[in-house]
Amino acid sequence: MQNQWITSVGLDIGTSTTKMVVSRLKLVRSSGALSLPRFEIAERELLYASPIYSTPLKNGNEVDAQQIWGIVQQEYEQAGIRPADLKSGAVIITGETANKTNASQILHLLAERSGDFVVATAGADLEGLLAGKGAGAERRSMQIRGAVANIDIGGGTANAAIFQRGKLVGTVTFHVGGRLIQLDAAGTVTDISPSLLPWLKASGYNLKTGDTLHLAFVKDICAAMCRCMMDYLAGRTHPDQNMPLLCLLNGQPLTTAAQIEEWMVSGGIGLLMEAKKPESLADMTLHQDIGPMLAHCWNELSSEYPIRRIRADQTVRATVIGAGMQSTEISGATVHLDASLLPIRNLPVLKLNITLQMLEQTGLLAYRLDELMNSGASLFDREQSPPFGLALSGMNNLTYPSLQHLAEQLHSSFVHHFPTSEVLIVICEMDIAKALGQSLARRSGESPKVICIDQISVEHGDYVDLGEPISGIMIPVVVKTLAFPNRAEG
Repeated sequence: MQNQWITSVGLDIGTSTTKMVVSRLKLVRSSGALSLPRFEIAERELLYASPIYSTPLKNGNEVDAQQIWGIVQQEYEQAGIRPADLKSGAVIITGETANKTNASQILHLLAERSGDFVVATAGADLEGLLAGKGAGAERRSMQIRGAVANIDIGGGTANAAIFQRGKLVGTVTFHVGGRLIQLDAAGTVTDISPSLLPWLKASGYNLKTGDTLHLAFVKDICAAMCRCMMDYLAGRTHPDQNMPLLCLLNGQPLTTAAQIEEWMVSGGIGLLMEAKKPESLADMTLHQDIGPMLAHCWNELSSEYPIRRIRADQTVRATVIGAGMQSTEISGATVHLDASLLPIRNLPVLKLNITLQMLEQTGLLAYRLDELMNSGASLFDREQSPPFGLALSGMNNLTYPSLQHLAEQLHSSFVHHFPTSEVLIVICEMDIAKALGQSLARRSGESPKVICIDQISVEHGDYVDLGEPISGIMIPVVVKTLAFPNRAEG
């Protein structure tokens, strides 16, 4: 096969909204005739974008599976596609919906019925990463060779992802969203999310259900919420000295302090920023929540910060604007694996480039590996076995002592951060899998078992399928990359 078109679907089930996108991706062979086959996306066409639906819930704790499946079926019919037509895709459950009691069950049910999908219940860090890619922050950070933040603000959470020169350097999540305070047309509070109550109390707002709010008061709350978040991202404040900020943070604070040069906003609030300023009660309660005012306050306050505000490539569809490509590659004869562990499906990938300095400087490799393991623990399920695959690049002219140093540090870091994992998976670009795998296995003993493959090029944020061995020495590897378009592509 030289070139091939495949159909791909993305489905995002968020706190407030559910949407679907159908794309057509052209896979082109990028390797020579005598090389192992590798494919890349050469063209991308957006075939169909669904209307934006309100996410159907049975109650406060459960997603309505049948209604969501009904939406999917209806949109498949509108788009003129069948599950059998699909070669790739992503089902992502995001925001507060990911915390519903049946979220994981719904996700896998949809994936099974809808086609061959990457499936992920996106925790806050993963959701921020996906939205940052979809909004164009990753690409923009490569263009300016600096730090760009995307803040994806939806109904229940605001997920910030900071990219520096194309690499994710930090994620942080806030209890900020348009649906956290809900209002009727008269301005009466109909619901307040429990996640926002600590911040309201710490900020001096005595707010309860049944209160009737005026435009100026809602603006004051939204401005305080935005300023708290923006001050933190701009490096002006720290949660240790700021109780409202501590209450607003959802999870861990930023572990790195990159100086942000540009920021953009995606999500439903990003879309509302393009609307007019809410000047009346009717404008403010258009969606029965504080979303329009929250969007206006971010717009208004942005000029007070020395950070350039740029427009996101995508807003409400940033998290899953297209669902990924998949191509099959073959990991060659220099593999180390236990065939009884295969196949493994939908394994997320984290990547580390091994430099000469890491192999020479005492402590540097351990530090970088611990950083990556901490990232994996926050992005993915710590109890999952394996939690992710570790992709290694670089390592040109690797010597035997440096390979042993790599194996020692890698094994030590993995078992420290994931002591219950029964499997360690390493994916190498260079032909070192057998030697590295054997070195890891000697250190691991019976657990964790080691799978080490090579000749595979993957990126941070990809997913892989590892198939059963071919002829006992090679395994097929399906690389699934979430595909995000640039605005210029239409």
